[in-house]
Amino acid sequence: MAQAGAGLEGIIAAESSICYIDGDAGLLSYQGFNINTLAENATFEEVIYLLWNGKLPTKDELATLKKELVANRAIPSEVVAFLKSVPKASAMHVLRTAVSMLGIYDPAANDMSTEANKLKAIKLMGQTSTIVTTFHRLRSGQDVVADDPSLNTMAGDFLYKLNGKKPDSVMERVLDIALTLHADHELNASTFAARVTAATLSDIYSAATSAIGALKGPLHGGANEDVIKLLLKAGNKERALEMMREKLDAKEKIPGFGHRVYKTIDPRAIHLKKLSKQLAESTGHIDLYEASEAVQEAMLTAKGKPLNPNVDFYSASAYYSLGIPVDLFTPIFAISRMSGWTAHVLEQYANNRLIRPRADYKGLPPNQPWVPIEARQ
Repeated sequence: MAQAGAGLEGIIAAESSICYIDGDAGLLSYQGFNINTLAENATFEEVIYLLWNGKLPTKDELATLKKELVANRAIPSEVVAFLKSVPKASAMHVLRTAVSMLGIYDPAANDMSTEANKLKAIKLMGQTSTIVTTFHRLRSGQDVVADDPSLNTMAGDFLYKLNGKKPDSVMERVLDIALTLHADHELNASTFAARVTAATLSDIYSAATSAIGALKGPLHGGANEDVIKLLLKAGNKERALEMMREKLDAKEKIPGFGHRVYKTIDPRAIHLKKLSKQLAESTGHIDLYEASEAVQEAMLTAKGKPLNPNVDFYSASAYYSLGIPVDLFTPIFAISRMSGWTAHVLEQYANNRLIRPRADYKGLPPNQPWVPIEARQ
């Protein structure tokens, strides 16, 4: 049997029209649209439509999608009761379990028709955000913020329900761009987990739950939390550089640097760096940004292989400047990536084949002799 690269590196596991990455050129595109074009021009809702439909929406199509997202933001009362019962739990543990619960209370959970699955994708987009904000309000001893249908953007709705006040246009746009940048990334660990689950013809809620479980890990979505914890612990640029060098000397991984696919800078990091600086200047967190920039420059000249920042590095300081609690960084990643996960699940359903790879066996030779228990050593 041909040997695959460790961690399936370089292995083509599926055909897809959703996302393209050229790791050598630092290029990322959704359905043929360069991420730079989308970050500079698109709204996150346009990106959702693009991922699901393979084209940009018309004005009427975008209005319809936004209306559907608003109409499906409410979560079942049983899920709210669960969120009340776990105030001290990890946010990603809670999100994973709550999304799984959505499948219990959706009467169409097992309806595998195309139309039913598209509606469930819409529900997952709106309800995932509501789960995160509701959980945070409840654990903080605050009233849950009632839905305001006039706020018809994912970014605006999230910030409003998180903080209890309508966000200014700058903060809303910054989060909107961040959601666009995190929306999809080909067959990353969580998306592959979602497609593997969907390939068994399990329901879309199960596929989304699998994806969240994979995203939770510190080698995937959890890295942005590790980045901000390191920067906050350092407190200033000089100490951040000292901690970086200490980790490198101990051969420890620096969170937010390096990528399995990109051989140059992650194109998403370029935009997030700009957003991080913009927010730092307006919110008084410029020291945090300057520490980040210093670490980036030092990593490029460090002994051994120079490493570029990935999407997690500057998203950490950007989210912190938005006033978002640290343990909600990865759930926000999930809110955004739900668009990509559901796009891939829908694509998998449309042309399904069970995903069943093989392993390169390294164990004992087959047909080992049986040894009676009395003779075993």
